[in-house]
Amino acid sequence: MALTDTAIRNAKPKAAPYKAADGGGLYLLTKPTGGKLWRLDYRHGGKRKTLALGSYPDVSLSGARQRRDEARRLLAEGIDPGELRKLTRDMQPREADAFEAVAREWFAKFAPGWAPGHAEKIIRRFERDVFPWIGARPVGQVTAPELLTVLRRIEARGRLETAHRAHQNCGAVFRYAVATGRAERDPSGDLRGALPPASKRHHAAIVDAKAAGELLRVIDGYAGSFVTACALRLAPLLFVRPGELRRAEWAEIDMDAAEWRIPAAKMKMRAPHLVPLADQALAILRELHTLTGRGRYVFHGARSTDRPMSENTVNAALRRLGYEKDVMTGHGFRTLASTTLHEQGWPSDMIERQLAHAERNKIKAAYNRAEHLPERRRMMQAWADYLDGLKQGADVVPLRRGA
Repeated sequence: MALTDTAIRNAKPKAAPYKAADGGGLYLLTKPTGGKLWRLDYRHGGKRKTLALGSYPDVSLSGARQRRDEARRLLAEGIDPGELRKLTRDMQPREADAFEAVAREWFAKFAPGWAPGHAEKIIRRFERDVFPWIGARPVGQVTAPELLTVLRRIEARGRLETAHRAHQNCGAVFRYAVATGRAERDPSGDLRGALPPASKRHHAAIVDAKAAGELLRVIDGYAGSFVTACALRLAPLLFVRPGELRRAEWAEIDMDAAEWRIPAAKMKMRAPHLVPLADQALAILRELHTLTGRGRYVFHGARSTDRPMSENTVNAALRRLGYEKDVMTGHGFRTLASTTLHEQGWPSDMIERQLAHAERNKIKAAYNRAEHLPERRRMMQAWADYLDGLKQGADVVPLRRGA
């Protein structure tokens, strides 16, 4: 039963602390001393945790519910609200303008809108490569040469691309400091051209039809975990990004409608995405549902059913099958699909929509949001049939648009 303001005001202290539940994990803890504290119980990473949400009456019932809802929104995006609070904890006044303090404030403001994996990479990059060197410096006093020294330490480890990303992240923090009145300018702009250009990396992929057929046969013979085997078999059929595949949840999949609806929070482009499911994909999912269907994730982790499989699982399985990282990657299934479907004559905008690539023309993007769905369903089934033919070693004549 939900709490009321009257019930909270009338709650009397007892010999031992006691709880009064409101719902969604939120409760009021009344102490023997008379103090009334808001607490939220939640689970993250398979562990039960408690988050302090303030005290009554400083935080009202409606205010506590708002804080509960915000915490649960973060959990839905894979972010632990307790850990985020630790990262963004208030610092002493004399430290408030330090680069680290401003960076953590910037991170707290913008991280809730990012994909969880992206946010985690950014904060780790700061903590490992930036904060130890300039974290304590007043943000408005950091110079371009100081920042360049930080970036060159990263470059010296052979991580040139990471150095470029750290440069971009630091620039965002400096611009935030300027906007909030704690710095006069962004020194990162003075370093344009100071680092060698990072060579553009392409994900290794097999695109030759005969080699792709051999790969599919090898995948069918994978002798490891059944969950991993299903992920390997689904990857070429769905050609979503590896992170989207491993974080798939059963609640997002509608077997009857033969579709997987991925929420915007999980997508790189921050827009919801629909994946039509071919008959072959449905057959694999139905088989897997018997094993993992009672849990949240389609592909749960090896150590915990409350977490998705590791980001390295599919690539590690490919290595185990004998495909080195310069030959084939989990992301390479997207390249295989894109290259082949374009060669087969399917419309480029339909393929790009299914790959969930950004549409540069915003008006066209809005118009196309629901377009091509019937043809995309037909394309995905044709693609699955084509892969079956490759796997069987047949001389496949692909189904083309209009065929």
